[in-house]
Amino acid sequence: MKTLTPALAAHLAGETTTLATCWKLTRRDSSVLGFTDHDRDLTVAGVTYQASTGFTPSAIASSGALNVDNLDVEGMLDAGAITEADLLAGLYDHAQIDIFEVNYQNPADGTLPLRTGWLGEVTVQDGRFLAEVRGLTQPLAQRIGELYSPTCRASLGDARCKVAMAPRTRTGTLTGTTSRSVLRDTARTEPAGTFNFGTITFTSGANAGTKMEVKEYTPGVIVLALPLTRPVAAGDAYTLAEGCDRSFATCVSRFNNAVNFRGEPHVPGLDRMLETAGTRSEW
Repeated sequence: MKTLTPALAAHLAGETTTLATCWKLTRRDSSVLGFTDHDRDLTVAGVTYQASTGFTPSAIASSGALNVDNLDVEGMLDAGAITEADLLAGLYDHAQIDIFEVNYQNPADGTLPLRTGWLGEVTVQDGRFLAEVRGLTQPLAQRIGELYSPTCRASLGDARCKVAMAPRTRTGTLTGTTSRSVLRDTARTEPAGTFNFGTITFTSGANAGTKMEVKEYTPGVIVLALPLTRPVAAGDAYTLAEGCDRSFATCVSRFNNAVNFRGEPHVPGLDRMLETAGTRSEW
């Protein structure tokens, strides 16, 4: 049930209304951005909602069932608000979004909530972005539990893996780059493969705060899984964490952590399931 202030309820009951739709984005880094479809900026509860960017929501429908009420929000990329680089860098991934209406003649009347949720998949094309808004019932649609697998389902260093990451994390400064996905640091002399499947987190430069998975490492060269969305240059500082290929052999030989292995390496695979009398091997 939606609760309205008496002032807003009286406005909605009138013959004419002066309503504007507002979007409030709260990123995971606690940054708050506001946008509105009104022709001028609005200030609601201390947050300024910019009218300089155009947003177009799809139809908003609600039901009493537990199905997921999703909608899409489309908008123009604007250098002063939401940029393509920020979207591609993941700054808006899983950001909380609140959509509501206000009386733009008197925003102090209160708000009419329309939807609260989180941003899901975001696509960028031709200077526009399309963001999926996932409703509060989205977690109910997620799979609960795990499927068995021959590889470990834990992440290196997490609460289930329990490998201490402090001695397996290095800091450094780039000495050069070949591209946005091939980085160089001549001070890195660890054996090849040490940081494969690990992560690099930039602490300075244009990519400060950005984390990316490492695809391949050889002494002095770090190859990323995906290109960085912002320019990277010599002098950028970073932290580099070791990785794991999640195999049982690596867990035993490299980390001595078989007791915390979260996989089933001895479960028969598809080759055993598809065996016939003619292809069955000797036990």
